[in-house]
Amino acid sequence: MSSIDPKGTLTELTVGDKRYHYYSLEKAAAAYGDITRLPFTLKVLLENQLRFLDGETTTEEDVQALVDWQQQRRSSREIGYRPARVLMQDFTGVPAVVDLAAMRDAVKQLGGDPKKINPLSPVDLVIDHSVMVDRFGNAEAFEANVEIEMERNRERYEFLRWGQQAFDDFSVVPPGTGICHQVNLEYLGKSVWTREQDGKTFAFPDTLVGTDSHTTMINALGVLGWGVGGIEAEAAMLGQPVSMLIPEVIGFKLVGKLREGITATDLVLTVTQMLRKKGVVGKFVEFYGDGLNDLPLADRATIANMAPEYGATCGFFPVDEETLTYMRLTGRSQQQLDLVRAYTQAQGLWREPGHEPLFTDVLELDMGIVEASLAGPKRPQDRVALTDMKRTFENLLTEAVDAPDSEQGKWQSEGGSTAPFVADSYFDNPNVEHEGQSYRLDDGAVVIAAITSCTNTSNPSVLMAAGLLAKKAVDKGLNRKPWVKTSLAPGSKVVTDYLATAGFDKSLDKLGFNLVGYGCTTCIGNSGPLPEPIDKAIQEHDLTVAAVLSGNRNFEGRIHPLVQTNWLASPPLVVAYALAGNVRVDLTKEPLGKGKDGQPIYLKDIWPTQAEIAEAVERVKTDMYRKEYAAVFDGDENWRAIEVTPSETYSWSDDSTYIQNPPYFEGMKAEPAPITDIEQARVLLMLGDSVTTDHISPAGSIKKDSPAGRYLQEHGVEPVDFNSYGSRRGNHQVMMRGTFANVRIRNEMLDDVVGGYTRFVGEGPDQGQQLAVFDAAMKYAENGTPLVVIAGQEYGTGSSRDWAAKGTTLLGVRAVIAESFERIHRSNLIGMGVLPLQFAEGQDRKSLGLTGDEKISIENLSAIEPGAVLKVLIERPDGERLELAAKCRIDTGNELEYYRHGGILHYVLRSMLDK
Repeated sequence: MSSIDPKGTLTELTVGDKRYHYYSLEKAAAAYGDITRLPFTLKVLLENQLRFLDGETTTEEDVQALVDWQQQRRSSREIGYRPARVLMQDFTGVPAVVDLAAMRDAVKQLGGDPKKINPLSPVDLVIDHSVMVDRFGNAEAFEANVEIEMERNRERYEFLRWGQQAFDDFSVVPPGTGICHQVNLEYLGKSVWTREQDGKTFAFPDTLVGTDSHTTMINALGVLGWGVGGIEAEAAMLGQPVSMLIPEVIGFKLVGKLREGITATDLVLTVTQMLRKKGVVGKFVEFYGDGLNDLPLADRATIANMAPEYGATCGFFPVDEETLTYMRLTGRSQQQLDLVRAYTQAQGLWREPGHEPLFTDVLELDMGIVEASLAGPKRPQDRVALTDMKRTFENLLTEAVDAPDSEQGKWQSEGGSTAPFVADSYFDNPNVEHEGQSYRLDDGAVVIAAITSCTNTSNPSVLMAAGLLAKKAVDKGLNRKPWVKTSLAPGSKVVTDYLATAGFDKSLDKLGFNLVGYGCTTCIGNSGPLPEPIDKAIQEHDLTVAAVLSGNRNFEGRIHPLVQTNWLASPPLVVAYALAGNVRVDLTKEPLGKGKDGQPIYLKDIWPTQAEIAEAVERVKTDMYRKEYAAVFDGDENWRAIEVTPSETYSWSDDSTYIQNPPYFEGMKAEPAPITDIEQARVLLMLGDSVTTDHISPAGSIKKDSPAGRYLQEHGVEPVDFNSYGSRRGNHQVMMRGTFANVRIRNEMLDDVVGGYTRFVGEGPDQGQQLAVFDAAMKYAENGTPLVVIAGQEYGTGSSRDWAAKGTTLLGVRAVIAESFERIHRSNLIGMGVLPLQFAEGQDRKSLGLTGDEKISIENLSAIEPGAVLKVLIERPDGERLELAAKCRIDTGNELEYYRHGGILHYVLRSMLDK
């Protein structure tokens, strides 16, 4: 809390029989200036500055800058934001805990106390990213997947159990409980946080950072938070402020209501498209307008969840009556409800109808014009109206066939069919025999239909809609097509409770949407294998097939390596496409199939009404939430049976292929070495626009013949036991081998090659040869050659994958030169000691004629400053020299300190040694 309070803002508030202390925004306004129309998000940041005002890390000038933001509605001021807590999921959480364990070792080696490395803010880690859809379509799928998950991940779970006892303020929600964002929304989030200090109870806004991009889902509860990389989250929980520029805030005004038959998913895909077109990267988005009066909190959560997809840092909804209604439903105590109301109203953080804050810019949407939609085939912002879906897919096929040879294979190779699709031809000329059936698999076949991810499975209205549609379909005699891999992976156990109470579970099961697990599955690439005959037919006939999922991510190569088009859709549309079996069926005009009376059944015949959905949602009760969250940290008998030996430092095993001591701190000294220039670096990859962290970071399945696959086999792991890259994020040896290894990445140094390869342009017998990126990087390392990556616009979009930065630095990359960067990845690169540079306006790899054969030097790094223009020297193979002026994308003083120390973890570790 604040060590100084020059304006006397510390105030008391009594709620019931409890007394709270808080830093008053009303008193701050009297001293610093009116804040009545300051955006709610900036009011939260203002309170944060008041609470941590110490005259050094936070100053009165920081407070004044937030108040003065209203004048220009933007600011260049850097502030330090200290969130109340940290949320982690296990894919990003395991390597974060590995880093903490490694830091304890490093502190011990430098003569310090290992216990100094300990969370200073509460940390909740939810194990939700490890379950895979290995079994599906039957009643035993859930138990079988849980058993496989525990067997695959026992080493990781043992490590997390060790961390649970080794670190203070560190809680683990065991596997099989739910998705971290839904657990956060339904249980962990409080809207107003409290903390005991010096015999007083302090109240303040609930704030957080999370190691997952979709941490923003909690914004629906009036909680300010967003996703950061694991390395930045580690620093936050170790007491370091999140360094940030006071952001621009875009107001998004919602008016009107959704029409009959339109879902929250359709709304969020429309919002995402609008905001991506507007351009909100690095900005806050704050929703306002009287349309919020009738917008349920679950719908708000759907919109807030997809802030990464529309590019914003957050998508915030202020606290209002609907917030309390939801908190009451989900079982929060009456004292908490009373505190939230009293505190937010006292602080001006309660939304009143008609209130319009000042914003940097404004968009407006009449929800009455929203139409049924999907998004795809590879970007969440590419919305496609349901009426246009068939034509859009047909155009993709045509474009692929008509494309130049160099572009063929983007969707499908030259031999693929673009003939008009006829639904009745499913069982003519079969090319698949599976489970006693023969049928034809065509382009556009839906091979994956998944109700999955945090975006929609937190929303009872769309899940009840899916259940209602399933019931009507079953009643009319429809069934899913036999080639569709179907799955239901809810975000919490409450979902299955209310589906069962409504009786919809049986209908979903009948259509193959059996429960497969509680966690993030298909949306992160844990879709599991396709049945072998389906897999074989896709490859043999070079088919362009589809996945339809209720998720938020559909990037290339993410869902399944063989599925080139991936479509985001509402849960009821997921069920509908499983019935239709192909995205070339126009659901608005063509039948889903024939009913038991032999007559065609159309989507309109089984689509539920709003009244039916509302009646079903009434079955969702508070007792369900209280029951499921009563023992949220206990886990099942498998989790409780895991035993660990308590210790301050971790006992690393050289034999483990899951957990290894990372090399970041090897040879580390108490003081950082001077920054040296980058001399005669080689280009490891040259990449285009919109390269995502999925392209960079290891994700999904591990190929047998990849560097990571060879490493695992050399260490006695059979391919069947490879598990996913995500599950092995605690082993840097696997992860660095999988960096830049995505099956869809395109390195422009190679012609007509897709995948994780590069051309080795260093010295030696392999010069000019095509090699796996890892193999080339190791050859450069043998010669002591530094590396750079060249890229286009929006480099590093997507999930907050810290391994996209960790793998980059471990491969020997010292700088990335791009046209522009996505926020989180740029920050993570700096956090791992990699320099982000931005081409000057009007320059790029193409205009400069770069081929990847050049040598690149970057000068005067010892005098580097935030935002400085640096000299980049490029030497072509023929000896021609080119001098560029590139902007340093180290944006703040704190980021410069991290870079000077070689990374954020090194900076924190040295800071701990000084205490």
